[in-house]
Amino acid sequence: MYAVISPAKKLNCSGWNRDLDFTKPSLLEHTTGLVKEMQNKSANEIGQLMKISDQLSTLNYDRYQSFSSDPECEDAKPAALMFDGDTYTGLQAEDFGQRDWEFAQKHLGILSGLYGLLRPLDLIQPHRLEMGTRLATGRGSNLYAYWGDEIANLLQQRNEGSSDNSLVNLASNEYFKSASRPTLGMNVITPTFKEMRDGKLKLISFSAKRARGSMARFMIKNQIENPEDLKQFDVDGYRFDPNQSTDNEWLFYR
Repeated sequence: MYAVISPAKKLNCSGWNRDLDFTKPSLLEHTTGLVKEMQNKSANEIGQLMKISDQLSTLNYDRYQSFSSDPECEDAKPAALMFDGDTYTGLQAEDFGQRDWEFAQKHLGILSGLYGLLRPLDLIQPHRLEMGTRLATGRGSNLYAYWGDEIANLLQQRNEGSSDNSLVNLASNEYFKSASRPTLGMNVITPTFKEMRDGKLKLISFSAKRARGSMARFMIKNQIENPEDLKQFDVDGYRFDPNQSTDNEWLFYR
C-alpha cells in the first residue's frame, strides 16, 4: 500500500535537523529540465504564467535564478518539513521519530509539479510550480504532458513487493491527475472528508486538506499497510461512513 499527498504553496525555509537520513529526489533529471525552462523566463513572465503578484513573481524569479545543481545545497530541506500548508499541519512531520520516517519513506509520496514524486525526506529547494501550470515545454503544453508516465511508473516501482496493490489518494484532483495514467495499474482508493453543516454534509476545503494530512500521519504512526485499517481513522472527530462509501470512494465525516 502506498499513499500520496499534494505539496503546498506555503513553505517553511527555517533550519532543520541535519542528522536526518535525507534522500535525493528520484526524478532530478526531469526537474533540471523544468528549472532551465523557468530560468529563461522574466519575473513578469513568471507572474503571468502563475497568475501571482509582482512580489511573488520576483521572489520566484530569484529562486529559479539561484536554483542549485547540487541537491544537497544549503537551501535544501526535506520535502515533508519544507511544505507548510493545511495538509502539512495535519501531517505534523516535525515530530516524527526514526521509526516514523522509515515507514513514511516506504509508504508516502508527495506529488510535485517540479519534482514529480517525492519521498518525505527527499531534499528540495524553495520553489513554486503548481501541477496545473500551463508551462509549455518540448514535451507538450503543460506539466501533465511533461511528466507523462514518469510519476505513475515510479509509484508502481515504489509499491513493488508490497502485500497490497492499493494507492490511497490523499491529493487534490489537480495533482492526482499527474499520477492517474493508464499505466498506473494500482487499485486507487480516494478518501473524502466532509462536515455536517446545517443538516447537510459539506466539503470544507481547508478542513479536508488538513484531514488528508492527518490520515497520512495516522497511517505512518500506526504502521498501516492494509487500506482497510484506514477505516478506523478517527482523528479530530472523523468517522467512516460505510453507507455512503464505495469500494474506491470512502467518505469520512464529522
